[in-house]
Amino acid sequence: MDLAPADALALRMTSLLLREQPGLDVAGRPGDVAGVVRWFGAMQAQDAASAMWSLGVRLPGFTSADVHAALERREAVRTWPMRGTVHLVPPRDARWMLEVMGTRALASAAARWASLGLSEQVADRAVEVLGDALARAGRLTRRQCLAVLTDAGIGTTGQSGYHLLWYASLRGVTCIAPNIGTEQTFVLLDDWAPKPHRPSREEALATIALRYFRSHGPTSRQDFAGWTGLTAADAKRGITAAGGDLVTVQVEGRDTYVDPALVEAYRAAPSAAGEHVLVLPGFDEYLLGFKDRSLMLAAEHKQAIIPGGNGVFQATIVRDGRVIGTWKRTAAQDRTVVQVRPLVPLGAADRARIEDAFAPYEHFIGRPVQARWS
Repeated sequence: MDLAPADALALRMTSLLLREQPGLDVAGRPGDVAGVVRWFGAMQAQDAASAMWSLGVRLPGFTSADVHAALERREAVRTWPMRGTVHLVPPRDARWMLEVMGTRALASAAARWASLGLSEQVADRAVEVLGDALARAGRLTRRQCLAVLTDAGIGTTGQSGYHLLWYASLRGVTCIAPNIGTEQTFVLLDDWAPKPHRPSREEALATIALRYFRSHGPTSRQDFAGWTGLTAADAKRGITAAGGDLVTVQVEGRDTYVDPALVEAYRAAPSAAGEHVLVLPGFDEYLLGFKDRSLMLAAEHKQAIIPGGNGVFQATIVRDGRVIGTWKRTAAQDRTVVQVRPLVPLGAADRARIEDAFAPYEHFIGRPVQARWS
């Protein structure tokens, strides 16, 4: 089957849970935090506020307090399951994801550790100290974790503290719990994910392939390898192991993979075009889930989204799947002000639609939102 880019993008927005597809079984659409995170397999979450809205935008009617409560109920945990970055993952899958994908990041850390004066011996000692402290306390803030390490004679200055906390999670000892106020907290992974799933490596690769393409497709094997940090060979193995749960479609002459149920629903009732506007957080699977972002982002707008190419993504305004602007929030005394920067020409009606698109976000954060235009 051949898909035009516009059709591929429409399907992708449905996969990303950012648009409903007529004819698709709505009973299969996730309705809670646990379901959304399980649908994706892993959701980008290095910025806590962005991660909260990534869930909120996919759960209409939820508030920030609802999402926070779900995370406190351990519907998902934050850890470093792949590419050395923080994601939300299903608790039962955290351990095998760390083992299959997460620890691959350790090889690239060696040079950085040497410049920081860290060694594997010091890092292993830090894991032991943190594990003992959390076994006693149950939960510690980031500041308390660093103090525990310092008291044990382990240096945490500069980036050393971050790398030691990262390593403890990669080793499957700790994970990140919801913030207390604005401060990150850590807990024992065994406490927050006490019944880990233990799939074979083949089953694990098939599972992550199925979840990735179900939640991001249609997209390519190269995007899958980039998202997971797997080797090209393991990415191919995962797709093969997923078997008939994925179907191949051609987009501009390239093989891409997608959930066959979505393709069938789209064949029966193509998505209606026109004026579907969303405001998304900067660190969202919408962009970070892909190496090739050309379907969603014009090349001339890349610098506006990732200034300086430093890996910090700006929050986006998306119309019919394409980025048309950015926004940045500032807390005022009685409201949240969002500075909107268009990247394409907009008329008065376009601006009104964008301002209306902030209504779900206003409900989510529980504060009035005022748009200001650059």
